[in-house]
Amino acid sequence: MKRRAGEREKELKKKKLLEELGESRLPYMTPANADFHQLWKTKYSKLVFRKSDTVPEELHQMVQESFLTLRKHDCFFQDLVRIKGKDFFTPVSRILIGNPGCTYKYLNTRLFTVPWPTEGYEIKYCSPQIHDACKALIKLNDYLHIEAVKALQGQNLLESKETEDTPVIDREQNFATSLREKGSVSQDQSSFCVPEDDFTSLNSRTSYNVTLLNYMDPLQMLYLKQEPYFGMGNMAVSWHHDENLVERSTVAVYSYSCEGSPAEETYDQKLQGRDPAVWHVGLKVAWDIETPGLAIPLRQGDFYLMLDDLNMTHQHCVLAGFSPRFSSTHRVADCSRGTLEYIFGQCELALQNLQTDSNSGALSLKSLETAVVKQVEEIHNEVEFEWLRQFWFQGKRYLKCTDWWLKPMAKLEEYWRKMETMSSLVLHEVRKKEQTEEQRNETIHCFLLVLTERQRLRKEWTARCQSEAAESLPEDQKPECHPFWTNDECNMPLPYDLEEVIAHLQNLVQ
Repeated sequence: MKRRAGEREKELKKKKLLEELGESRLPYMTPANADFHQLWKTKYSKLVFRKSDTVPEELHQMVQESFLTLRKHDCFFQDLVRIKGKDFFTPVSRILIGNPGCTYKYLNTRLFTVPWPTEGYEIKYCSPQIHDACKALIKLNDYLHIEAVKALQGQNLLESKETEDTPVIDREQNFATSLREKGSVSQDQSSFCVPEDDFTSLNSRTSYNVTLLNYMDPLQMLYLKQEPYFGMGNMAVSWHHDENLVERSTVAVYSYSCEGSPAEETYDQKLQGRDPAVWHVGLKVAWDIETPGLAIPLRQGDFYLMLDDLNMTHQHCVLAGFSPRFSSTHRVADCSRGTLEYIFGQCELALQNLQTDSNSGALSLKSLETAVVKQVEEIHNEVEFEWLRQFWFQGKRYLKCTDWWLKPMAKLEEYWRKMETMSSLVLHEVRKKEQTEEQRNETIHCFLLVLTERQRLRKEWTARCQSEAAESLPEDQKPECHPFWTNDECNMPLPYDLEEVIAHLQNLVQ
């Protein structure tokens, strides 16, 4: 409900902004504008940009080879995401790589990491090349973590001295001093200006646990949205705040465009605004029509950092060029509810209310307290709709890289079956009428609410799996039908028919 309310609020803000604009467009600047430097300094100072020549050449080579390897092995996928109750394919193809057991959720879609090599984990990759690609990306991750800590330390130092040094690099105007020289501080300086508690905070806000890799060839796209506020041209990714991140954490983006395509080289028209042949990142102050936007060109091997609260106060988009482009977007994903450790813990908590008779082996519930029933049934829903259905809706895509997720998913299915049994036991108990009428009605009421939501979501997911969009996917990416789907779709019946149970419970409380 909160998510839907947030989406409605965004739509209202967008509608109001477009109404205020009418037929006109807001101004924006590129490095070719005289005031670009000053605008960045005053309104976008928490965006840090680094040229490719600041990155070790060996790292460039490893990372760029990893992109091409993953592409060669068909490891990039267009996600079928859910926006305002409708399914859409993303124009960008993606793959999530990161810590084992981590997930990242965006646009109502949970992506599961292809785990990068991690000590203490046995990860079987489909080929040595995919192993090497994931290994290269964790090296990039480590490098960007260090650079982000330096940038935040540098920002703190500059703010404390109230310096007027610029935090930006202007490629076209060839500013002599880069932020790397100005903004970074030595280890001695950092220990002097950053207290230990602050350093711990900086470290945690830059300890990337996932990277979302993106790929798009604009010339293969039938249609790309036009940027609506500034007239910046074709968008690969619309204006947005990145979702599901630790608050005030830094986002790091490494860009690799396959430059030198014929379409890019033949474009020499005198330009007004940004060069449409070149990829750009666009930035604007969120829901603001006073401040000009920025469009910053992205060359092969450049990277940028969105520091501190920039992702909350500003929005960004990706403006397509003519050539194919990869990017690696490193994030501190909020994993408070998004790791295997978390969801297994929830399952074990729920199953504490299930007991087995030592003599007969019969199963029963320890407690019928409303709070306990509600907690167990909500965990039941979480396992089914946030994990199992999300995973199998994406078909067999993860097997392109590794089978690592199959065992934990099998374990979650086992937990889910036990919670299905627990739901049938709740139904059995309330039918016995052994509670007081008030207690019984209270239990039925809370049980009914969760079951109604379960039924609604099962219908929604069934419709999504059978949609025209899902049917158009390649066979290995089509949603998988598993025993937890519904009675009609699978050979293994559930312990109860959900519609009949809901109708029965409604009759009991009338």
